[in-house]
Amino acid sequence: MGNAAKVYPWAVIGVLLSTLAAGTAVNIHNNPQPELVAEGIPLEHRKAPLATDLRLPSTRPGLVRQALTDLKALTPTGSGPLAGWDGPWRYVWPRDASFTAAAWCAVGQYDEAADVFAYLDKVRPQKATAGGAARELAVGVQAQAGGRWEARHHGDGSGPVTDGRQPQLDGSGWILWAAWLCTTLHEDRPVADAQVVRLWPMLQQSADQIAVELGSDGLPAPSPDYWERNESELTLGTVAPLLTGLRAASALAERTDHPEDADRWSIAADRLSRGIDRAFGGRRGYPRTKHGGADAIVTVLGPPFAPARAEVVEAIERSHALLTIPNGGVTPGQDWRPDGVAWTPQTALFGLSAASRGDRLTAESVLAWLDTNRTRTGAIPEKVNRHGTPAGEAPLGWTSALVVLTATALDHPLPIP
Repeated sequence: MGNAAKVYPWAVIGVLLSTLAAGTAVNIHNNPQPELVAEGIPLEHRKAPLATDLRLPSTRPGLVRQALTDLKALTPTGSGPLAGWDGPWRYVWPRDASFTAAAWCAVGQYDEAADVFAYLDKVRPQKATAGGAARELAVGVQAQAGGRWEARHHGDGSGPVTDGRQPQLDGSGWILWAAWLCTTLHEDRPVADAQVVRLWPMLQQSADQIAVELGSDGLPAPSPDYWERNESELTLGTVAPLLTGLRAASALAERTDHPEDADRWSIAADRLSRGIDRAFGGRRGYPRTKHGGADAIVTVLGPPFAPARAEVVEAIERSHALLTIPNGGVTPGQDWRPDGVAWTPQTALFGLSAASRGDRLTAESVLAWLDTNRTRTGAIPEKVNRHGTPAGEAPLGWTSALVVLTATALDHPLPIP
């Protein structure tokens, strides 16, 4: 009996280690490590100078300057801001474009942001989805819903990319947040308000689309989110940006003398907030789905997208710990494929969250990791593989924008809707 007691734990440990080793081998076989698509944008396309009045943050200004240089190169003449330079990345995602606009505003380049918003206004949805129309009748809202945003658009604004991806509701939230942020940061109020007036149809339609899709439980139906796959369950990746978007829309409406819109969207935001807490909060800890694992998008429930709440901050910090992998970066979620690959946008989201909550140590650590894992040309890649080398597309516009916002937030906290 005594001898068995001594042997048993080691036997269990041996079995567990064998199982883990076998599992790792299977993961490597099933999920080959990605390689780098390109070192960066060709030099001949990176010659457009940055403005001389650029407000570079004090933290890692070289990294930020490179990120801005790449963001500028990713917006060729006559194009919206491309997600990346090569192949399937050479399109415009409403989410990535929104973050690009926000990044330009964070460094005082409002004309660059205005061009992004003009592009988004050009490609905005033009008719309500069937689901949205049904919800509109159910809640009795006299709304101007324009429909869900398409997942991707051609850079020239000629239309959406017809590759089978479904329209996404989260685009409405991202665009509203970015428009509010730029309006709030702009030093010239008349100019900022005039921009809101020009964009009002797009902003109103986006906010109303969110409002009309909320059911009796305060939540919308499932939608693809930043994972860009069809979903049978509602995800935090959809509702988190919608909440910040509705709050931003209400603030914009109040600022520009649209009281009825402001009230409607404020009420919708309250309903959505309560619905999120019921479905995702409490002991669940704000997972990707009601019964799912942690997701990096939990960061969007806190600063700079929403006021800090203790239970959300706890969920963000717990998720960061759970999703950090051996190469130092973050995987998108616990329900993501276990391939040991870190994604830089999700890693950067935790950096932005930390900077916006006053956690300077974590934010600087994230920026240092992103800086260390750049390509030979200085571009920030989409991924860092299991072996600790850059992978995927480089540069990636979304990550570049998040780097700018994170470094800026370390100098001056970004406003919160």
